[in-house]
Amino acid sequence: MQQDNMVPVTILTGFLGSGKTTLLNRILKEDHGHKIAVIENECGEIGVDSEIIEKSDEQIVEMNNGCICCTVRGDLIRILGTLKERRVKGELKFDRVVIETTGMADPGPVAQTFFTDEDIGNYYLLDSILTLVDAKHASKQLDEFHEAQEQVGFADRILLSKTDLVSDEDVQALAERIRRMNPRAPVKKVHFGEAPIGELLDIRGFNLNAILELDPEFLVDSHHEHHDEVESFVFRADKPFDGDKLEQFLSGMI
Repeated sequence: MQQDNMVPVTILTGFLGSGKTTLLNRILKEDHGHKIAVIENECGEIGVDSEIIEKSDEQIVEMNNGCICCTVRGDLIRILGTLKERRVKGELKFDRVVIETTGMADPGPVAQTFFTDEDIGNYYLLDSILTLVDAKHASKQLDEFHEAQEQVGFADRILLSKTDLVSDEDVQALAERIRRMNPRAPVKKVHFGEAPIGELLDIRGFNLNAILELDPEFLVDSHHEHHDEVESFVFRADKPFDGDKLEQFLSGMI
């Protein structure tokens, strides 16, 4: 398809707690006149973010119990294919797709999907990778987690959240560190997801040649591993839940 007729896709990424869902709600509430299909990935049996996404007539698809960049990547291809088929048949109407990855996802393999799967790559246009960075915790996250580094490295736009919780000097130091890691991506502050919509959608920011310079093996499908420091579990009980006891327990753990 000609690029003008392809469905633009935005990958929304960022480490745990960086504000991805807040920004997604901002995009969904904006009066931009576009219908958006949302693919929501969570690494756990029970979805959380989907419960706090603004209710609307948008098409929201949830992918649980795995990271979108590896164990459920086949599901991503299947969902994109299903959305395409239903759109072609007129059963669904959407103008663009937003993929919100889990906080532990490496965005590289997600972006790779649009260049290694012919059917997907011929119908969907990867518009950009937007990365949220938590100004309060980013320094530690970037030191400890490869995924946080990859999220910054692959970004076409970087949005600093929670800058009101740290000093201007710390924000400046973090921004300089990020620019050294990724000099091609503009770095801007964002407060509770309030960013001009024109800086988020239809920016045509993804540049395959730039990514190949960063990672010459980008188009080679390879094995992908994760740290195991972050896990999820579901607690079930038939007794009334006591939030105070949970807070006491977590405070004791900390």
